[in-house]
Parts: sequence; C-alpha cells; structure tokens
Amino acid sequence: MFRKFLSVLGISVLVVSCHTTQTLTTVQYRDYQIENQSKKDTGLINLLAPYASRLNSSMNTVIGFASRPMTAKQPESGLGNFMADAMLQMAEEKYGIKIDGAFMNQGGIRSYIPQGNITIGKIFELMPFDNLVVIQKIKGSVLQQFLDKTAADGGWPVSSGIRLHIKNKKAIDITIQGKPLEPEYIYTIANSDYVANGGSDCAMLRGIPQISKGYLFRDALLEFVTEMTKQGKPVDFSIENRVVNVN
Repeated sequence: MFRKFLSVLGISVLVVSCHTTQTLTTVQYRDYQIENQSKKDTGLINLLAPYASRLNSSMNTVIGFASRPMTAKQPESGLGNFMADAMLQMAEEKYGIKIDGAFMNQGGIRSYIPQGNITIGKIFELMPFDNLVVIQKIKGSVLQQFLDKTAADGGWPVSSGIRLHIKNKKAIDITIQGKPLEPEYIYTIANSDYVANGGSDCAMLRGIPQISKGYLFRDALLEFVTEMTKQGKPVDFSIENRVVNVN
C-alpha cells in the first residue's frame, strides 16, 4: 500500500515590546497519513497532468542497453567502473585535455543499473544530485592522501588506468597509467565539485583551484551511454582489479 506522512510544524513565538523582538518558546508538529484512499485534488491533478505526461515520456526514453546488472560494491564494482570511466572520457571531451584519472565517491552512487534497457530516468536515479565535473591539478603527495581516504572508506570507484591495493586502510602499490605514483609529479584529475570542495571528508582537495564549465556529472553519464549506443556497444563493465583489498 502506498503510504506517506506529511508533517506540519507549529511554532509558538513570544513577542516582546514594540520592537518586535521574537523568542521561540515551543515547537510542535503533527503527522498526517496519506494513503491511496486519501481524497485526491482533481483540480491540481488536471493542472499537473500535461507536465507529468511530458516528464514521464522523457524519463522513459531508452538511451542504451546493459548486458548485465550492475550494482555498487566495494572495493570495486562494475557500476563504479562505469561511472568513473564515464567521468574520465566525457571530461576529456568537454575540457579538451588529457586527464590522468577520475573518481567517484562511493556514497554518491544512489541506485543500480539492471540488465536490459537503460532509460534517462534510471540515470537520474543513479545520480540525483546536480554535481559538476571539475578538473584539478594536484601533486602526487596530495593524490596519495586522497587515495588513502578512499582506502579508509573501503575503496571508491576509480577510472581505467589507475590501480591500487588497500592494506590496513591505506592505499599502496598505486600506479597511474602504468607508472608508480610520484609524490612531486602534478596530476590532472577529474572529480565532482562536491568532493573537490572537501565533501566526504576530502579536506586535502579543498582550496586547490578548479576548472569548471558547469558540466553536470549526470549529463556526462547520459552522454557516455548515448555515445556507446551510437557505436553499437552495450554498457558492459565488470571488475578489473582496479582496487584490491589485500588484507
């Protein structure tokens, strides 16, 4: 049975003197249960119907096909590899520069992709946030700190060309495009603006200049799938031992 609850907040305010100084004294709320049997506002339904129809039509548009189901797992998953590779490829196309690696925060993956048709709506479920794809140039020592953070979390999705092992919640044996990580080398990485701004406890990236074109990561996923479909390719990503827990 479809069931929701609507909370109505009540606030009591004490007004003191003619200067309208207000002091909060009590806070109350009441839950209203909404079920399928609840009376529907036909006027509102009719008002929204044209918009709902167009929205549903758009969300149900098929843009690709997944040859296998993909879910989020740690330390690595096919779904995570798909998302990280989408960020890498589309960032290189949009920004016109070579990128050493792209990353997806594990907590930002909010759904899965079942086997079969991939719709626009499914991509919105997968990435409901308006996160942007941004570029940063960082020293290898900072990248080590960042990858240590991902390792402490159990492993985040990384793009192709990046390999690392997790041991004692630290990132070890890191290679970037087949070469060991160099502490003084400047790497060009793609990330979401949320992570680049220090989200998910990534304070080591906060304050480092960002290159941004206002390009939504969700749009990157949509365009990535669309490009694969135009090339006659299904969306098919599996575990490649990019991130391995060796404990």
